Amino acid sequence: MKTATSQTPLLAVQDLRVRYRTLTAVAGVSFELSAGESLGLVGESGSGKSSIARALLRLIPAAGTVLFRGRDLLAMAGADLRAMREHMQIIFQDPQGALDPRMRVAELVAEPLLEFRTSLTPPERQDAVAKMLAMVGMGPEHLPHYPHQLSGGQAQRVGIARALMLSPQLLICDEPVAALDVSIKSQIANLLRDLRDERQLSLLFIAHDLATVRFLCDRVCVLYLGRMMEIAPRDALYGSPRHPYTRALLAANPLPDPARTQPRAPLRGEAPRASALPGGCVFRDRCPMAVARCSSETPLPRLVGASIVACHRADD
Repeated sequence: MKTATSQTPLLAVQDLRVRYRTLTAVAGVSFELSAGESLGLVGESGSGKSSIARALLRLIPAAGTVLFRGRDLLAMAGADLRAMREHMQIIFQDPQGALDPRMRVAELVAEPLLEFRTSLTPPERQDAVAKMLAMVGMGPEHLPHYPHQLSGGQAQRVGIARALMLSPQLLICDEPVAALDVSIKSQIANLLRDLRDERQLSLLFIAHDLATVRFLCDRVCVLYLGRMMEIAPRDALYGSPRHPYTRALLAANPLPDPARTQPRAPLRGEAPRASALPGGCVFRDRCPMAVARCSSETPLPRLVGASIVACHRADD
């Protein structure tokens, strides 16, 4: 796995907040991502993972501070924001739905060049498209195809090629393997890891599949109802999780590890409605370790071992 290659983070997110009318989707999440590093965002549906991704790309309104290459994305507008977009790209969960059905593969992959590399000649664009398709494991025979003529894995490879055409520094992967068959999922995960290493990409990888996150990511951030529960290096989080919610997630998501000794403690109950959260720790009603303090006092993130964890009892 890659490790951080710079002391100055490529992306620094501070107190990120996203609100939809009366519902708070992201409540003060903070994290950093260095050049060449992969960070996994995990949590149940409704934990705020996709809202964070869309907020970082300025696809939805958000508050807080998002420093990308030292500049605040949330304060940008107009030409400055457009210029920054070529350095940040996204891969979506549904590969077929993310591609315009009226465009051929050649047009889909070339479109970013038409928008941001206007000085290229048609032969230069064609050459760049062919090279990028080869990099993601596709050949010239796919150039005239429409999205409906591609398999799910092929469509996702086209989406990856399209996202990488401008050589971005940050690639946001919003559950890019969730809709794929198991064998294809493995191929795409391997492709993303190879591309990350070859191109020094920083990945923000969103997934429910904890095995894929473990394979791809250097660090993992665990979210629950828009709050950060724990963030830690991969091996520390999988080997010695500090937050009860992290432990429950790992127990509910079996990992292919025959030597695994972690006791199973699956989640109990249902998550509260995001529009009616309890006071104190938002996880307390489902937590087997909850005490009176958890009802009255919101836990603040603190360093426990290798983890930054928001739990009063993380030391226990």
